[in-house]
Amino acid sequence: MTAERIFVHVKTSDPISEAGIVAALKSRAEIWITEESQLTPRTVALIVSDEMDEEALRLLRIVRGRGLQQAVAVVSELDDAGLMVAVEAGVAGLVRRREATADRLVQVITSVNRGAGVVPPDLLGRLLKQVSQVQRQVLAPRGLRFNGLTDREGEVLKLVADGMDTREIAAQLSYSERTVKNVLHDVTHRFHLRNRSHAVAYAIREGLI
Repeated sequence: MTAERIFVHVKTSDPISEAGIVAALKSRAEIWITEESQLTPRTVALIVSDEMDEEALRLLRIVRGRGLQQAVAVVSELDDAGLMVAVEAGVAGLVRRREATADRLVQVITSVNRGAGVVPPDLLGRLLKQVSQVQRQVLAPRGLRFNGLTDREGEVLKLVADGMDTREIAAQLSYSERTVKNVLHDVTHRFHLRNRSHAVAYAIREGLI
């Protein structure tokens, strides 16, 4: 049984690079190169640029405007700053141009299409270090976490999950009942949830608590 093809749209300001990438991928049975008139939300955007710079972000904005959410970037140079730019821009797969063989591109595109993220192995440790620094130096002093909840919100939701009511939570955490209600209101409003039970279910499902 033949695997379903992955639709890929190549976007670059350099027509020679685009021609090379398209030629490399067109012969692969797993890939279907699509034109702008054929795009669907499941199409993977393949951005080609020298660096993760303003030009790369411009190309990314173009494909985002076409409704594409999954993106792979092929870049000549990729330093720590470029890595963070890519992560912040929502790029799920990164490939250095010198490593961009047809096999490697298909590997990364397939992983991204399945919902995974791909970073060059030598940069993964540096990425984790930068994320740790952001958590420690920027978010933690403000009582924030990467999961989108503050420490206080996480504490309140855990106690709701334990079956406590507003009065019991307020007593446990030494908050006023109004504060507890405000925390729950903020969480349900931010994540578009219906009530506190829905908030707990969402937080558990997403691994927030």
